[in-house]
Amino acid sequence: MSHKIAILGASGYTGAELVRLIATHPGLEIAALSADRKAGQPMGAVFPHLRHLDLPDLVTIDQIDFDTIDLVFCALPHATSQAVIRTLPANVKVVDLSADFRLRDPAEYQKWYGKPHDATDLQETAIYGLTEFYRDAIRDARLVAGTGCNAATGQYALRPLIERGLIDLDDIVIDLKAGVSGAGRSPKENLLHAELSEGTHAYGAGGTHRHLGEFDQEFSAIAGRPVQVQFTPHLIPMNRGILATVYVKGDAAALHAAFTDSYADEPFLVVLPMGELPSTRHVRGSNYAHISVVPDRRAGRAIVFCALDNLAKGSSGQALQNANLMLGLPETEGLTAPAVFP
Repeated sequence: MSHKIAILGASGYTGAELVRLIATHPGLEIAALSADRKAGQPMGAVFPHLRHLDLPDLVTIDQIDFDTIDLVFCALPHATSQAVIRTLPANVKVVDLSADFRLRDPAEYQKWYGKPHDATDLQETAIYGLTEFYRDAIRDARLVAGTGCNAATGQYALRPLIERGLIDLDDIVIDLKAGVSGAGRSPKENLLHAELSEGTHAYGAGGTHRHLGEFDQEFSAIAGRPVQVQFTPHLIPMNRGILATVYVKGDAAALHAAFTDSYADEPFLVVLPMGELPSTRHVRGSNYAHISVVPDRRAGRAIVFCALDNLAKGSSGQALQNANLMLGLPETEGLTAPAVFP
């Protein structure tokens, strides 16, 4: 049986990525696509690479009959999902790709996003969408909150190590490089080709990046005490991809063994041989993440790497993986295509 789905915010990068992934999914049918500014246009006119697909035209959200929809992907800008999801029928399942429901504590949401949460009743019921660690809860959820792409990358590189007590929790540094598509599709001066190409720069430095809220929440919950990592992301002139380089204090062999054991049965988390370095080009366009460990030259220290595609495993691929669970479908359905290379 095919499940009917709607994608809200389909004119953005994550919306288009969802369409690309779902196009060959045997268990899902795209019944509605919304985009306020581009309503009335064919999806193929907004994204010509999707022109060959038989898709409904873009409409406004109020034009969608949600009584015919089984699951909604909400790919709307931050702070807009709350009001929209509140109006959806209670029987409609929701995967939200924004930041609106990632943080469980309303005070933490206000701290990192600068405004009170307008749907705290829904916030209390939302399940954090890092699939590999919340799989059982996601199966029974009505609302799943997709993670931040940077937050997902850092967590894949650290969660098993924190859970097993293998690293010094007060000595964790995450240095992360991210592609431009993570900033969204809206025109911004600092993302113009002449402003961005042939250079790179840090942003959100000194503890100001919003994904730190997710790191604080998740790592502290695992450790049973407050954990604050140092985290600096860098924007680099590539379209898609994230590479996290994480510096920790711990035995490299033990860390590699922990990843190998923890991720042995995970279909999308690939642990590379000790010392092998991952690359964003090897996961581009796929739902796979590559994780590796390299011993530092100083005894008792190690470097952990994680590479993934921010639009796939970091966002839309993760959303589809969660939707599969919520609808009782095979978790890997529609997601096993290899990376695009070169």
